[in-house]
Amino acid sequence: MSERKIRVVLAKPGLDGHDQGAKVVVRALMDAGMEVIYTGLRQTPEAVARIALDEDADVIALSSMAASHLPFCERLKPLLERAGLGDKLWVIGGNLPKQDHARLRELGFKGIFPSSSRLDDIVQFIRENVP
Repeated sequence: MSERKIRVVLAKPGLDGHDQGAKVVVRALMDAGMEVIYTGLRQTPEAVARIALDEDADVIALSSMAASHLPFCERLKPLLERAGLGDKLWVIGGNLPKQDHARLRELGFKGIFPSSSRLDDIVQFIRENVP
């Protein structure tokens, strides 16, 4: 009997139209044996929470390059908690200034991956931290 694949929902928040990096991460996660649901561009916090719930995600991942990550994550956190997804692994990558990392952790994002992060490190972190 094979082990169930880790299910990752990866979303692009808000008006962020830069998705090349997200697509590279999607491919790396798939190559590592994970099942990835890529939501595409311009997602709302409500859509991300609904898709993560509908897809029974183990990991809720955001790729943010447009500097709107803090307000987006502040709106997303209560939605994920109300949907019963507070115990899932939340990760975020992209253009994330170091001064924002502590606030992202306070909001519940355990994995924070600035745009210079290595794909292997992201894969390993997810494997080690999926509840």
